[in-house]
Amino acid sequence: MEWEPVIGLEIHAQLKTRSKIFSGASTAFGAAPNTQASAVDLGLPGVLPVLNAEAVRMATMLGLAIGAEVAGRSVFARKNYFYPDLPKGYQISQYELPIVARGHLNITLEDGTTKRVGVTRAHLEEDAGKSLHEDFHGMTGIDLNRAGTPLLEIVSEPDLRSAGEAVAYMKRIHALVRYLGICDGNMQEGSFRCDANVSVRPRGREAFGTRAEIKNLNSFRFIERAINHEIERQIDIIEGGGTVIQETRLYDPDQDETRSMRTKEEANDYRYFPDPDLLPVEIDQVFIEEVRATLPELPDAKAARFRSAYALSAAEAGVLTGSRELADYYEAAVEHSEGQAKLCANWVTGELAAALNRSDREIDDCPVRPQALGGLVTRINDGTISGKIAKQVFEAMWAGEGDADTIIESRGLRQVTDSGAIEGMVDEVIAANPEQVEQFRAGRDKVLGFFVGQVMKASKGKANPQQVNELLRKKLAG
Repeated sequence: MEWEPVIGLEIHAQLKTRSKIFSGASTAFGAAPNTQASAVDLGLPGVLPVLNAEAVRMATMLGLAIGAEVAGRSVFARKNYFYPDLPKGYQISQYELPIVARGHLNITLEDGTTKRVGVTRAHLEEDAGKSLHEDFHGMTGIDLNRAGTPLLEIVSEPDLRSAGEAVAYMKRIHALVRYLGICDGNMQEGSFRCDANVSVRPRGREAFGTRAEIKNLNSFRFIERAINHEIERQIDIIEGGGTVIQETRLYDPDQDETRSMRTKEEANDYRYFPDPDLLPVEIDQVFIEEVRATLPELPDAKAARFRSAYALSAAEAGVLTGSRELADYYEAAVEHSEGQAKLCANWVTGELAAALNRSDREIDDCPVRPQALGGLVTRINDGTISGKIAKQVFEAMWAGEGDADTIIESRGLRQVTDSGAIEGMVDEVIAANPEQVEQFRAGRDKVLGFFVGQVMKASKGKANPQQVNELLRKKLAG
């Protein structure tokens, strides 16, 4: 039987507010445990939460960016459950009346087609604290610095049909919240993470299978591996005559498997009710239009402009607008390259991207500034250096030896265009290889590559390749 996965994601994006969603405590990462928790975050009796208006503005930005409805009236509710790192015994969240509902986002699939993924809702809520185990032998420590940190939970429709689609969707949301400037997207620090609801059904059947929820996935690689494992696990159970049970599971990356955590709660298990300490959030159209006016150019619009303004392919524009920082870098490089947009795109997606991957750096930590890369591209385009020599210059720039002009002059890398000098090298190579000359004149055109390589070697890579080719063809023709 052929099985079809059904996947929906619940993405938790930590909003970039300076203070928590219901208190004035700082949200800065990395402070000593329990030094950034106020009486409200600690759940002490007699204190009242006060909603952070900036969180409302950021949620509205997300809603407008995904074409969703921003609710004129939304309500905070208490989600009741016991966790050691949740001292109030309930989490303030939104339930029946979220601030954002019914949006969508397009993702690009591996075959180049576009798929529309529905966003059911996005609601505001507070984060819980954190349990610490490593430094407390046989005991558990509690750090409430994270308690009350503002989260926007973005819930998708179950529209995803593979782990690859799930990763593509999550990357799109990740890029979007960073474009909007409402979340730093730092997955290692827990600022951006997701729960994945996974089930399988016989292909062609409409009814969903029983789903399992995989909690707290915080890397794109782990998301893909966890979902693929869960799909295989459920298929094995069903084909073995068993029944998949609804439960919450954790992913163990060391064993590459999901493990049962607890049976899955239903909404009525949480005894939701409107929080009596918080008034409903009422938003008017004036506020929505004010927020809309602050939206930056979004990824799809930027990609379309890149294709039009810089004559890039859809694939190139998609890669270069994958993050706001990368798009900004590219445009700054073009500005300093005398308009060599295509050549800049090749270098940013080629040598630069490879160097960043090798050194595990992000674009905003790149040692070659866009102005410097633009200068390098200019020297390639005006014939000062060849593409091959340019790679040497780039490596030197990466190592901090200065800009392209400085390195070209200090290392003597300027391209040899003197026809007399090149002709001398061509003559020497031809004279030294009579056997290959006979092969070329007998019709083996591929031998030309051998001669080009020998001349470039003799020039230490500095001879103009076009002139070398032209002279070789002329002289080898006899």
